[in-house]
Amino acid sequence: MRSTAETTIRTAIVEDIRDIREGLTTLINFTEGFSCNGSYRSMEDAIPRIKGNVPDVLLSDIGLPGMDGIEGIKILKELYPEMTVLMLTVYDDDERIFDAICAGATGYLLKRTSPAKLLENIREAVSGGAPMSPEVASRVIKLFREVRPTEKVDHDLTPHETRLLKLLVDGHNYTTAAEELGVSINTIKFHMRHIYEKLQVHSKSEAVSLALKGRIV
Repeated sequence: MRSTAETTIRTAIVEDIRDIREGLTTLINFTEGFSCNGSYRSMEDAIPRIKGNVPDVLLSDIGLPGMDGIEGIKILKELYPEMTVLMLTVYDDDERIFDAICAGATGYLLKRTSPAKLLENIREAVSGGAPMSPEVASRVIKLFREVRPTEKVDHDLTPHETRLLKLLVDGHNYTTAAEELGVSINTIKFHMRHIYEKLQVHSKSEAVSLALKGRIV
């Protein structure tokens, strides 16, 4: 979390519709306290070009040509865990909302969000909030009320593996987890291979998602 009072919020956009992409770029660049440091048509375009120019906030559509926005932010959050991601999309179904949040999105906004509200939401996210369009927030609350929590399963994880998984759920990457546990990154990678095998997953984001869904930590 950081103060936005005296800091320009660097914002990037992933949106395939040119008029929307250029409109968002203009809105951000012509609003005091904001700057657009990246505007991309696809995740294939964004992922390599964000390197060295990482924004504070990434606004991403879901329905993109090629790789969709949810798959893209899984990769970007692995690379840049400190980057805040807000989905900006027309989709408001339960599955996409849930998948986007599990993939690392901090907030979920619909494209009909007004420009003033969008800027307010970006500020809120940078300050530690989790902005959602009202319709989306209602669906999230309904989803939590209807979904019965599964019984807690440990998947035969050792106490050390469980502690490492908890650090990843809390937002740590391999480097900061290694510092927290006082071990090398190679040791973290060694344990993660065993965690992946036991959980039957293939990535950090899948492990975190399963840990949350299965109440492992």
